[in-house]
Amino acid sequence: MRWSNLVLDAPSPVQPLPLRIPGAVERTFDAPGFAGMTFYEVQARSIISRVPAASRMPFEYTINPYRGCSHACVYCFARNTHTYLDLDAGRDFDTKVVVKVNAPQLLRRELAAPQWTGAHIAMGTNVDCYQRAEGRYRLMRGIIEALRDFANPFSILTKGTLITRDLDLLRQAAAQTSVGVSFSIGFLDETLWRRVEPGTPSPRRRLDAVRRFADAGFAVHVLVAPILPGITDSEESIDATVAAIAAAGAAGVTAITLHLRPGAREWYAAWLARTRPHLVDRYRALYGRSSYAPKAYQRMIGARVAQAARRYGLVRAAAPDHRGIAEPRAPSAVSRSPAGSPVGTPGGVQREAEQLRLL
Repeated sequence: MRWSNLVLDAPSPVQPLPLRIPGAVERTFDAPGFAGMTFYEVQARSIISRVPAASRMPFEYTINPYRGCSHACVYCFARNTHTYLDLDAGRDFDTKVVVKVNAPQLLRRELAAPQWTGAHIAMGTNVDCYQRAEGRYRLMRGIIEALRDFANPFSILTKGTLITRDLDLLRQAAAQTSVGVSFSIGFLDETLWRRVEPGTPSPRRRLDAVRRFADAGFAVHVLVAPILPGITDSEESIDATVAAIAAAGAAGVTAITLHLRPGAREWYAAWLARTRPHLVDRYRALYGRSSYAPKAYQRMIGARVAQAARRYGLVRAAAPDHRGIAEPRAPSAVSRSPAGSPVGTPGGVQREAEQLRLL
């Protein structure tokens, strides 16, 4: 898809298409934090998903108790998955959230299956499992309890400070198995935060959460992600962000530059044209037909973050690969088991072609 072919004007309102979730219970809540949002409660058939080998992710299995995300990050790479449900990748992704209400019970069944041999499970890899809906549905507590009880290694990546609610359970789990906790903090500018990540806790609140987990004994990793070309990629922005992360007690950082897959690409392009039209040509030059910035640019950004990490004593700085993806190096105070070994398939785990489907 050519960047130059994108329509960069603000998108017109789109009428929602029929939802492809048979048996879903539709709910709205009369509370300020849920204004304009619709939740679709479903009974999922499986909860542990196997990640396609072609994706070359640093993990093999994942759990996603939600589809769609109220964080409303304009760059979110998962936006296009909403189109599989006949919903749009823009406003629908932000306001129409699918909730797998039976996730904790289903997980216990799959962890107990004879063919499941205890592989590492990553969470927060598609949409945030600590988004606003989690405050009402509380699925993660049951999920963490199941993983703790089965001593199954896992990791969580989040922008949500709600994870501090579950610090007690995560400490219990870390006494039984490997537990990784990572946060995403791409910049400190609060004006920018309100524009590109309007549904998330502020960067300062996320830094406070990093400190709480560090004080509790977790070796917290932070993804400086995504770094936005022409917006947050300056040495000054990166230096200030890494300095604050180090001061919060993080054990390491990883640089990830913005990547723009279909769905996210169009939504971000429209935002860029509205708010920073002077950068449109630069993005066309950087991304062209690709979802990823050139390797040379990524190496430059990685070097800036690595230099700042060394400056502030964060020696565990990981550089991304050519797709801007790197595995956090410091998952917890407990040594982590290798993630990604082919150790069998749990009952009901979706095949590669079905990996992004709900039912």
